[in-house]
Amino acid sequence: MLKTEIEKTLQVLKDGGVILYPTDTVWGLGCDATNEAAVAKINEIKQRSTDKSFIVLLDNDSKLQSYVTEIPDVAYDLIEYAENPLTIIFSGAKNLAKNVINEDGSVGIRIVKHDFCQQLIQRFRKPITSTSANKSGEPSPLIFDEISEEIKAAVDYVVDWEQELQAPKKPSTIMKLAPGGQFSFIRK
Repeated sequence: MLKTEIEKTLQVLKDGGVILYPTDTVWGLGCDATNEAAVAKINEIKQRSTDKSFIVLLDNDSKLQSYVTEIPDVAYDLIEYAENPLTIIFSGAKNLAKNVINEDGSVGIRIVKHDFCQQLIQRFRKPITSTSANKSGEPSPLIFDEISEEIKAAVDYVVDWEQELQAPKKPSTIMKLAPGGQFSFIRK
């Protein structure tokens, strides 16, 4: 079943579509993080300002160097030892869609520790975006059943995996990491 869902989802991503999918945090809206048109679709679905950046998911920290110009050594320790999902905002984003990157050139990246996401990203061979599955300004749905029918209808594919889980998940911790290794928490 997992393999079938990954195959279906993979095709939607390759075709530039938007997916509604389970992550290591809340359910997310995702697309190819290198495809500007796909990212623009998510902004339309969320009715969100185009100046807001996205979180990008990767399956392995070895891929960070493909999307960030300078990675402080401490980043690898933070990723390895984080007990909860951790999104790190890095300076100097590269090789991503312009509308994924923040105005200051930074990008938030999370290395996922979630079976579905890891396998999907590994097979896709590109990063995917992740943003909560709600209209901008509305509360983030913590379980699948809280996602509005309007959001479900607006995406190209709703992943049929973990929809039945009722334990609410929390958004990730967000930390900003400067090139010199200094960090500050944005969301704990």
